[in-house]
Formats: sequence, structure tokens, C-alpha cells
Amino acid sequence: MIKIPYEEIVLKINEKTQMSVTEIEERIEKKMKQLSGLISKEGAAHIVANELGVKLLEQTSGKLQIKNIMKGMRDVETVGRVMQVYEIREFMKGDSVSKVASVLIGDETGTIRIVMWGSQADNALKLSGGDIVKVVGGYIRENNSRIEIHMNEKSQLTINPSGVTVKDVVVTTKIGTRKTIKELSENDNDVELLGTVVQAFDIKFYEVCPRCSKRARPSSDLYQCAEHGNVIPAYSYVFNVVLDDGTETLRCVFFRNQVEKLVNMTQEQLLKFRSNPADFEAVKHDLLGKIIKVTGRANKNAMFNRIEFVANSVDNNPSAEEEIKKLQGQ
Repeated sequence: MIKIPYEEIVLKINEKTQMSVTEIEERIEKKMKQLSGLISKEGAAHIVANELGVKLLEQTSGKLQIKNIMKGMRDVETVGRVMQVYEIREFMKGDSVSKVASVLIGDETGTIRIVMWGSQADNALKLSGGDIVKVVGGYIRENNSRIEIHMNEKSQLTINPSGVTVKDVVVTTKIGTRKTIKELSENDNDVELLGTVVQAFDIKFYEVCPRCSKRARPSSDLYQCAEHGNVIPAYSYVFNVVLDDGTETLRCVFFRNQVEKLVNMTQEQLLKFRSNPADFEAVKHDLLGKIIKVTGRANKNAMFNRIEFVANSVDNNPSAEEEIKKLQGQ
């Protein structure tokens, strides 16, 4: 169900009809009484708006402005300018490995995050700040009281479509809000942490399909992908560390690209540890006591009943000058 806040409905009616807010609310109360209390105030406001010929969701050529995108919408079309691109993250989905990436876009009415699942996540590799994107077939979800456009296999994303422009972007979303570990809450997104690595675990390798990156499973003397059949597997990896910022400690999870940045190694170098895991001890030791800055999201690990942090980006050499400025409120 598309949910528009009651106050927004009243303001939209006021804007389009020039009726006073008091008169509008009187009409809404009257409508509720006519329906014997069998409808909510928001529902009555919808009816009043319809009776007055007020369209609550304005569309032009099928395209929604970001301010008009509401929870519950499906088959959404919108256009925006890329403000920030987040790296692709791999995660386990049942017995397979899937991917997700996201990008923050904006137009002259606001900003919104696009979340791209599965093969759609590969779009993140093609995007840069300032690009214009057109989304068709998105669906809207609420995440931590914030709405997002989600894209699945049926959605379409066009980069820099011909003849499409975006005016100056109005910023309504903070990027990389700094928090302490103690301040973190379940499902926090776009959070930045600064802390010291106090523990590092072994790097874990797993087989993936070289074409779709889904988990490849042993089958006789071969490996098999559920989508592409028998394959010669590629390998991906995940690495966990414990971060301490003076308020609490927290387990942070790094997937392939973030692992490479964290330890400043290439994929080729890291894959050598699959055959020689003992050699990775030196890498773990070098990380201990290192101050890093990570941006990502917090989520609840139900098995251990604790909050963990999944990194979307990592800076393994944060600027001391910038951190001093932040502490001074500059």
C-alpha cells in the first residue's frame, strides 16, 4: 500500500485548491463521520483529495520526481544524478553467493538510494559521480524509516540517457554519518566508524561461479553452478576483524573488494593464502593496532544475538588532519 503522511495530503490539497487547512480538515472529519469511523484519517483525506480533483502523486511522462516516491509503490520510473556509488557486496543466500550494490541519486526535489540486487549490482561498476541514471521498474521498500528504490532482474537502469537532464540536486540524505560503536543500532545504514583493529580472524575462501559469482558446489570431480552447470570455479573471500573505538568493540565483516583495500593486497596476492594459510598470520599481525575508517551498515546476527558491521568501503590510512577537524567541529 502506498502510504502518504496525513500532513502531506492536507498540504497538497491546500496548495492545489487554496482552501484553508482548517476547512480541509473539517471536510476530512465530516467524511470520517459519514463513513461511521470505518476509515482512517489518511483514508478520508485521500477521498477528499479525489473529490476535489487533487492528484496526490504528480507524474510527467511516467517519471516521478524523488519527492513524490512513496512507500509501497511498484513499477517506479525516475531519473536522478549520481551522488555516490557504493561498492558491490557479496553475501550468502542459502547455498549460493549473491551480490548487492547501491547508489545515491538526487534531483531538484531530493535524494534517494537505489539498491541493486543480483546481476543488477554490476551496474555499480559502470557508474561514476555526476552520471545521470534512469530507473524503470523499480519497487519501493522502507529501510530504517527511509524509503529506497530496489531493482531486481526485471528492472532497467539506463546510464546517461539521451536528452535527459537533471537540475541542481537538493540534498536530503546525509552520507557517511559518523557514529561511535556504542551509538550503533540495528539496521543503521551509511554509517562511518573510526576505530582500532584489536583482533583479526583467518581469511575464508569459497568457490564461486566465474560467470555469475553464485556459490559453486562440488559435483563428482567438478563444481556446479545452479545457473550455469559445470564450471571451473573462481574463488572469493571474506575476512572479519574486531574494531575498538573506545566506546565498545564490534565485529566488522569485509568482502572481496574491501578485503583487498583493508590489507592493501591484490586478488592474486590474497589467493596465494588459500594454499598457504599460515602465511596469512603475518598479515593479521600487521593489522593489529591499525586505525581504520569504515563506512557500511549494521545488522543483527540472530545466531549470536549481536550487532555486526558490514563494510561497504574502507580507508586503511585515514587523514589525521581531517579527524582533528571533525573533533573540532570544523
